Amino acid sequence: MSGNTLGKLFCVTNFGESHGPAIGAVVDGCPPGLPLDVTDIQKELDRRRPGTSRHVTQRQEADQVEILSGVYEGHTTGTPVALLIRNTDQRSKDYGNIVETFRPGHADYSYWKKYGRRDPRGGGRSSARLTAPTVAAGAIAKKWLAAEYGVQVRGYMSQLGPIPIPFQAWEEVGNNPFFAPNAEVVPQLEAYMDELRRAGDSIGARIEVVAENLPAGWGEPVYDRLDADIAHAMMGLNAVKGVSIGAGFDCVTQRGSEHGDEITPDGFQSNHAGGVLGGISSGQPITVSIAIKPTSSIRVERRSVNLEGEPTTVQTFGRHDPCVGIRATPIAEALLAIILMDHALRQRAQRGM
Repeated sequence: MSGNTLGKLFCVTNFGESHGPAIGAVVDGCPPGLPLDVTDIQKELDRRRPGTSRHVTQRQEADQVEILSGVYEGHTTGTPVALLIRNTDQRSKDYGNIVETFRPGHADYSYWKKYGRRDPRGGGRSSARLTAPTVAAGAIAKKWLAAEYGVQVRGYMSQLGPIPIPFQAWEEVGNNPFFAPNAEVVPQLEAYMDELRRAGDSIGARIEVVAENLPAGWGEPVYDRLDADIAHAMMGLNAVKGVSIGAGFDCVTQRGSEHGDEITPDGFQSNHAGGVLGGISSGQPITVSIAIKPTSSIRVERRSVNLEGEPTTVQTFGRHDPCVGIRATPIAEALLAIILMDHALRQRAQRGM
């Protein structure tokens, strides 16, 4: 199956299935000399892992990462860094009822049409379980970007279903299971999710990701634009159905006199462009917003067809996130960091800076 590698100079290849023995990533292109050990990666995986609250899947995976290569005496060697995360809490029997049918809104049908076969256990390769290796690889990119350029990549949830979450403070993001930057809204979010879980249904979410302190000049014109690569990566995150940079779709109603970010000797006066001009970073914060659809694996009975094309109904059992957006913030941060590191290395290769 192609399409499993992201990046050109900083390359991340993701492998594994939801109910296989292990999942992981091979990170190629990380410069030598970066101090790195398991704890650097594990702290990011712990932010994403399942079973951390009643609002997410209760699959109990410790997501303990193993570094198999590319690190010696606590520093990267410049050779491929192989990362392994063993699956320990699979319950494949929960998917016995969908072996011959397709879950509406899920990748079951399209995988079967493309390959003529599919792994129904937990969604196989299409499972959000495969975002764990992305977070592990992103932890390396985050550390390198911070060490080399002082770049900080952070994210938060700005909306859960119909509930907007006004930004209050970055400090609040790590204090609740929603990655919400507003403590006052958390009780409302919890009540909404409890009601949703009882109904056996799911909901979508909106996530914001911000990268600060990066220099101007990263990105390439036309086909390898920085914003295009960011959008490409974010659309590779399970359940993402929309990506916007800066003002995004709001620019439709803005006039040029409003949208164009004025520049003075003191710097830019606004950031509707989201930190990217002509596909190249402007030195302003990179701001990205993603829309995540409702989870397709729900207990509500839905109409579908079986392998013979005959009508049937489907219910999904097992352990699933009623809102995959709740655990998406660390994943979106990782994807942005991977793209930024790739473009940082490309800029160094071209201009030595």
